[in-house]
Amino acid sequence: MTETPTLPETTFLRPSWGLRVRAFIANNKLFVIGVAIFLSILLATLLADWIVPYSPTKVAFSQKLLPPSLDHLMGTDRFGRDIFSRVLYGARTSLLVGTMVTLMAILIGAPIGLISGYFGGKIDTALMRISDVFLAFPPLLLPISIVAALGPGLTNALIALAISWFPWYARIMRGAVMRVRKELYVDAARAMGVGPAKIMLRHIAPNSLTPVIVQGSMDFGYTILAAASLSFIGLGARPPTIEWGLMAASARTQFLEYWWTVLSPGFAIFLTVLAVNLIGDGVCDVLDPKHEKTR
Repeated sequence: MTETPTLPETTFLRPSWGLRVRAFIANNKLFVIGVAIFLSILLATLLADWIVPYSPTKVAFSQKLLPPSLDHLMGTDRFGRDIFSRVLYGARTSLLVGTMVTLMAILIGAPIGLISGYFGGKIDTALMRISDVFLAFPPLLLPISIVAALGPGLTNALIALAISWFPWYARIMRGAVMRVRKELYVDAARAMGVGPAKIMLRHIAPNSLTPVIVQGSMDFGYTILAAASLSFIGLGARPPTIEWGLMAASARTQFLEYWWTVLSPGFAIFLTVLAVNLIGDGVCDVLDPKHEKTR
């Protein structure tokens, strides 16, 4: 009697780490490009003390308004200061602004959205109506009004931008919490007698932060742009602070004749915002499984 041939068992091997990295790069090229640009900017910023050719604050009137050259890669400003050195040092301020504003807005908005989405009812209505008051203002009008009341300065600009940004995170967090609170594990925790505070902190908040993180990664570049806008109109950073928007504002009267004085900080803002937006789009693709790529 002949034995029935059996098919060999198929062994499923997980792809190696190198294959996974290559697959991720192939499917997220724009994300990788954004990370490469941002890391280059961050590395240049951290190493600015060693790579800048001149002091960013040294005044040399004999060298003022020189065009870009091998000696001054981005030229000099009206005080003879090297623009390339100032752009690198200005990146520290701009990146710090983006980080602080985004974190402050999340720290204010996420708890409001968590409480509002979990309890609902009158608490939800009250908190969301307060948020709507802030959302009723145009994006830059509210920060301008707050800074005008508090006084010009980088710290006041950070506070103003965070106040104008937090309602978006409150609404995003509220929507995520309203979905998560209906899950079975939340009902099981309630049935076991777990208190609302513990349920929110241990079960709901960790599972509701993904859209907040995605939004924060995409807003980072816009906060840098908004802070530069406030500095450009004289409500943000003040001298001697080195900041890209302030650099562009101080050189705007010379733009037509000495174009490099405005173009250099403007291009730095553009490149940073572009890199962060590419990263944010990639983070959205990775963390949000329901997000459909349009590329």
